[in-house]
Amino acid sequence: MKKTLTVLIAAGALLGAAGCAAPQDTTAETCARVQTVGAGPTSNADKAGMIRLANRLRPVEATASAELKTPLQSIIEFLDESAKETPDTGKLQEMQGKYTSAGQALTQACGGGQ
Repeated sequence: MKKTLTVLIAAGALLGAAGCAAPQDTTAETCARVQTVGAGPTSNADKAGMIRLANRLRPVEATASAELKTPLQSIIEFLDESAKETPDTGKLQEMQGKYTSAGQALTQACGGGQ
C-alpha cells in the first residue's frame, strides 16, 4: 500500500512539474493582452492605480513573448518602485530610462508607432 501511494505521489509530482511551465505567447498575443490591460479601468496616476496596473501586467509578463518579456519586466519594476510608500528617488531616476525604452519597445512591437 505504501509503495502504491509513493508511486502515485511521485507520478503526481512529475505531472505537476511538467504542467508548471506556462506556454509562451506570441508577440501578437502578448500585445493583445497588454492592450486589454491598458484598456481596463486603471489609472497609474496614484499609488493604488500603479499597484493595480502592475498586478494586471504580471500574468501577461509571465507568458509574454521573448521580445516583450524584458520591457514588461522593466515597466512592472518601475511601477512597483513608484508605488512604494517612500520610493527611492535615485533608483527611480535610474529606472526611468529603462521604463521609457520599455514603453517605446511595446509601442513599436504592438504597432502603435506605425
